[in-house]
Amino acid sequence: MLILLLIIAISMIVVGITNTIIAPILTGIGFIIIVLILKK
Repeated sequence: MLILLLIIAISMIVVGITNTIIAPILTGIGFIIIVLILKK
């Protein structure tokens, strides 16, 4: 049971870290795409 809770905690931390890394990248890509569309 304790091991299961540990696995859940680790997976939640990993998801949190990936979200903080991926979210700004996706925002940046979206912004670049919008700029390219507006420039055409």
